Amino acid sequence: MKFGQEISRQNRRALGVINQSLVGGQPYPCVVNKRGFSDNQEICEKKQADPAHRPITRRFAAQIASTKQSCLEGAKKKTSSSSISNPNGFGESIFLDEECKSPKDQPVPMFLEQPEEAMSDETHHMEEVEMEDIAEKEPVADIDSSDAKNPLAVVDYVEDIYAFYSKTEGLSCVSPSYMTQQFDINEKMRAILIDWLIEVHDKFELMKETLFLTVNLIDRFLSKQTIVRKKLQLVGLVSMLLACKYEEVSVPAVGDLILISDKAYTREEVLEMENLMLNTLQFNMSVPTPYVFMKRFLKAAQSDKKLELLSFFLIELSLVDYEMLKFPPSLLAATAVYTAQCTLYGFKQWSRTCEWHTNYSEDQLLECSGMMVGFHQKAATGRLTGVHRKGWPGMGWRPAGGVVAGDGGKVAGDGEDKGEKVYMR
Repeated sequence: MKFGQEISRQNRRALGVINQSLVGGQPYPCVVNKRGFSDNQEICEKKQADPAHRPITRRFAAQIASTKQSCLEGAKKKTSSSSISNPNGFGESIFLDEECKSPKDQPVPMFLEQPEEAMSDETHHMEEVEMEDIAEKEPVADIDSSDAKNPLAVVDYVEDIYAFYSKTEGLSCVSPSYMTQQFDINEKMRAILIDWLIEVHDKFELMKETLFLTVNLIDRFLSKQTIVRKKLQLVGLVSMLLACKYEEVSVPAVGDLILISDKAYTREEVLEMENLMLNTLQFNMSVPTPYVFMKRFLKAAQSDKKLELLSFFLIELSLVDYEMLKFPPSLLAATAVYTAQCTLYGFKQWSRTCEWHTNYSEDQLLECSGMMVGFHQKAATGRLTGVHRKGWPGMGWRPAGGVVAGDGGKVAGDGEDKGEKVYMR
């Protein structure tokens, strides 16, 4: 008996030590915040355990609601007191059952739980950023306000005119591979012809639009009609004659054109080719060329005389090269103005006004601009220097003072000695 009593005392003593360590000791640190049951909440839990065994009347429902509210208030007080007594934020006992939590205590997902103040601040910040972007954008200048009293500027419907040009410029374009259907001529012969016609155009002192229409008529005719090599120069002469009849007030005589071709063709051949070209083109002479776009785009760029001359110089260089046929006339005109701006004034000159009126961004012009820069670099040293020999007064070109290119004072080209002067910068 004594041995049994001693064992029971030792067990009681050991249990007491364990109980004392659990009740009076420091709580073991835990990552999760725990909340203990209060006495009222235990009663509440017991009462809520079997509510279905009693019929719910109005009085009983009100009693349940008041009891639940008192349980929640007691739990909140218990939580606040435990957070004050435990500065480390560790709780004392077991977790609450999730089913006992009120709907207000349920966790809300992070993407749904967003304070109204934070949302309003974020919206206000976004509005401020948008307003700053709008304020930083450069306004589009009214380039027609200065011509409001000029009846020839047709300010009231000039935008409609250029919208029509942009819509119909595709009709004036030809396939960039049309030369493959020609069996006796090639791209180099076309370039030589146009380079020579630029000199003829300068010799007769014709208007700029006449030259652009001449080149357009040549390409459109050659894309529809095969021509032998010895008739190619005749096509060029007749194209210039038709362009002069369409654009000029004073048209060069047919005899003058025959004379400038060194009497290579007769009057009858010229008139016969004129008839063939007009019927092949179906008398369609009214097409937008790069010239009409150049005038508008230079106005949008607020150009001076130097910018205008350099722009036309670059685009005339582009007329000679067959590869530039892949670009529409409006893109060629916009690129010429953009490249001239970069050459004279540096980069970042393509303003919002230019972009608005040309409908081309700076990135869209870079490919064509790089090709124009290449033509500019070879303008005075290549075989085809007709554009450069025009002189371009006001741009700094001057005659080379009797100095001619090539050995022996002659320019070699296609196995022939031409002996022509070149202009150097």
